[in-house]
Amino acid sequence: ATPAPRPVVPLVEPVPLLDDPGPKATPVRGFDAVAEAVLGEGLVVDESAVLAEPVGRISEAVREGRTDLAAELAERVIGEASQTLGAEHPDVLRVRELAAYIAYLGGEPDQAAEISLDLAGIHHRAGDAEAAYGNVQSAATAWKAVRDPLRGLALGRELLTLWTDLAAGEGPAAEEPDKLESARARMLRLAERARNIDA
Repeated sequence: ATPAPRPVVPLVEPVPLLDDPGPKATPVRGFDAVAEAVLGEGLVVDESAVLAEPVGRISEAVREGRTDLAAELAERVIGEASQTLGAEHPDVLRVRELAAYIAYLGGEPDQAAEISLDLAGIHHRAGDAEAAYGNVQSAATAWKAVRDPLRGLALGRELLTLWTDLAAGEGPAAEEPDKLESARARMLRLAERARNIDA
């Protein structure tokens, strides 16, 4: 009797293509996420009974390019909501993110960076690495638009301290070391410019 043919065993176990996750999509963060919310469904707030209408008016002003009005409305809403809900209520923080974006659009990058850094610190202390990193990205975007090298250095020091702290832990900041290195390189260039001003 002829022996049954042995099955051909592949040298390397094939991996089904469906199991290949492919490149991981980078989530939208920072001002891009705020812009998407404003231009899309609108900023989502938990306390919709209190905040949906005023936040809708702010978003409408942003869409119409009326940043002065949007900034004024945002400041008023933040003040009132902070008193009724608390300064660190998630909705108040969301409206402050919107205020930072408005400041950036309105040509106030210093203010946008300051608000974003403050928010990043709040989220970092609360242990929310994703939200903190989103605010760090907003702060970095605004920081790049600051023209005064001395002001840029001051904001940059604060930004890099917080960013380095976030990158040392687990979370999205640790997964994108190249962005932190790029910010460090910018700090070196700013320091050089500041030295040239003093010289």
